[in-house]
Amino acid sequence: MTDSSPLHAKLYAEMVHRIRTGVWQPGDRVPSEKSLVAEFGTSRGPVRQALAALRAEGMIIGRRGAPPRVQRTAPAQSFDTFMSFTEWARELGLAPGQRVIEASRRPATEDIARELQLEPDTPVVEIIRLRLLDDKPAMLERSLFPYEIGRHLISADLDHGSIYQTLCAAGVVPVRARHVIDAIAAHPLEVEQLHVSPGAPLLRVRRLAYDEFGTVIETADDRYLPAMATFVVENSAEHRTPLTRQAGSTGVDLFERAG
Repeated sequence: MTDSSPLHAKLYAEMVHRIRTGVWQPGDRVPSEKSLVAEFGTSRGPVRQALAALRAEGMIIGRRGAPPRVQRTAPAQSFDTFMSFTEWARELGLAPGQRVIEASRRPATEDIARELQLEPDTPVVEIIRLRLLDDKPAMLERSLFPYEIGRHLISADLDHGSIYQTLCAAGVVPVRARHVIDAIAAHPLEVEQLHVSPGAPLLRVRRLAYDEFGTVIETADDRYLPAMATFVVENSAEHRTPLTRQAGSTGVDLFERAG
């Protein structure tokens, strides 16, 4: 949020922060418009806009004539900007965490080589991590990198650091990503690490990340617990984002975003 952001957007961000950090607990009554106007020193208009945005996202609920109450929701992750899991969690006031399950060098399969624009059997680095929000399992992350990029990660302390911050320190800066979002059933590794039943539904985000020269630097497959994350893509008539909808091989709709 910048200083030039509209007032209602700043109020919305502050209210979301209060919900995410537990200042406003699920089930609590939202302060009245009158009290919010007095607290923020503004008019009713921006306050009402901020509250309307919270209602639209399901963060507050309430029938007509009844005071709105805070609703428990999964943290929302926007694809409007390129943001790491660590940055996203901290912006929400949550403590990010991770545990490395595997960090290895191996030859690229044909599928991985095609995605990374490499020859088959070219060395790649694979990192598998369990990602946490406030010490609770949230997502299983699988990332593969060309070896010349991924080698910086093999010896890094990825239990306590960010992959993207490590890459940026090595001069590898992701600036654009393409995401494909769909639903998938939990496989054995997700069952073990996310503590779900076999076949439980997960949100999957497949990502290709590019550097400033348009070179693919990462292919990733992130699998989220639906209760721990939702995803937001915002479009406007003035600034249209390429967004397509296609049928997946499982019959589940996929949403693509060139970010």
